[in-house]
Amino acid sequence: MSFLETGAAGLPQGDLRLLHTPAARHLLTTALVARLAYIGKDGTPRLNPVNFLWTGDELVIAAFAGAYKVRDLHARPDIAACIDTTEAPPQVLMLRGRVTLTEVEGVLPEYGEMQRKMMGAQAGATYVEAIDRPGLRMVRIVLRPAWVGVLDFRERFAERTPAPVLAAFGAG
Repeated sequence: MSFLETGAAGLPQGDLRLLHTPAARHLLTTALVARLAYIGKDGTPRLNPVNFLWTGDELVIAAFAGAYKVRDLHARPDIAACIDTTEAPPQVLMLRGRVTLTEVEGVLPEYGEMQRKMMGAQAGATYVEAIDRPGLRMVRIVLRPAWVGVLDFRERFAERTPAPVLAAFGAG
């Protein structure tokens, strides 16, 4: 059964079931960075590229204690995150919700996984070993999505995609 035949293509943006689409599953498990959007202390928007780990229910981001984003997220925990590809046709996963933050002593286990995923097993392990020193504190930033959006420019387009764009991608 194809993606279109499952009915997933007809799910509205915002529906959490979009996490189970092929595009979302691919983006959540590929070695890409997410772009984390939040509001800073001064009330202006921030956009930071971050490594992440998808647990199946949660998007986990790690930060070093004392980082500005930790301070800002404690004050305003509502965020948006985007994971996307650059090759054509692009795939885009957009998430929104409220994060929870938990400070821990030492290297966050998920941080080690993120580094191995991005850098490769040996380089990631070497890096984590180099930073794992007494006194290191990290913060586990967790998003349980409350809103999900998917664009894959193959089978799932934005609602108001102009007809010429759809035609150019063979969907019109």
